[in-house]
Amino acid sequence: MKEFQSDLSSALRLNIGGKKFWTTIDTVTQREPDSMLAAMFSGRHTLSQDPNNGYVFVDRDGKHFRHILNWLRDGVVPTLEEAEYTELLREAEYYQLLGLIDGIQDDLNKRKEEEELRTELTRTDIIKCIQSERVRFRGVNLSGIDLSKLDLSFVDFSYACLKNVFFSRANLQCAKFRDVDAEGAIFHNATLRECEFTGANLRGALLAGTNLQSANLQDACLVGCSFCGADLRSAHLQNADLTNANLEGANLEGANLKGAKLNSAKLKNANLQRAYLRHVNLRDTDLEGAKLDGANLLGAIR
Repeated sequence: MKEFQSDLSSALRLNIGGKKFWTTIDTVTQREPDSMLAAMFSGRHTLSQDPNNGYVFVDRDGKHFRHILNWLRDGVVPTLEEAEYTELLREAEYYQLLGLIDGIQDDLNKRKEEEELRTELTRTDIIKCIQSERVRFRGVNLSGIDLSKLDLSFVDFSYACLKNVFFSRANLQCAKFRDVDAEGAIFHNATLRECEFTGANLRGALLAGTNLQSANLQDACLVGCSFCGADLRSAHLQNADLTNANLEGANLEGANLKGAKLNSAKLKNANLQRAYLRHVNLRDTDLEGAKLDGANLLGAIR
């Protein structure tokens, strides 16, 4: 073995516990100049170099050393599983890379906070919450929970994950569902009067028999939803995607469907009196027996 000669512009070959890496002196010394790793190659220390291949051997596990090099190159903390973060943290502490240590700890704390937010609530938890004066479940994951028959009026569910939630016969008057993911949720016979569903994903949801009077469903994804017998009087459905939706027997009197997609939608026996349907494409829509008295059909494609 020969002594390692420092040259700040030279390539550097490292053998970390049997794993080999190529980098430069600049990379290992510039981002974290006060680290032990930088000190090793500062020229102040004597290191042994293999005369046959030029590798400097460091007796540490090389499993995560590529993440250390990437941190030194780009300053980006890798995304890893918690167990791997613990291993990387151990190596960062050994090499005294304080910036990387802080970055890992920040990521672990952030994950902990997010995990606490994702903690599943029970029906009992929800009942306790709604007894308070103002209730918000913004951004909370409530997937699959049974919230049937509860009084959830005025509750703010905006940005929450409500996949397959059971809201049957619940009172949700004036509740907010802005940008929620409620794919497959069941609202059968629920009261949704004056609710806000702007930008919500309700793909495949069951809304049969619901009261959606004056509800705001603008820009919502309502693909494949069932609104059979629902009360949608004066509802706002501008730019909503109702492709393959079933609105048989629904009351859409005075509803605004400007820009709505009704491809293959079923509106058999629906009440569309005084509904706003200007320039809507109704070509593939089933309108058998539908009431269109007073509906604004100017420019509609039929």
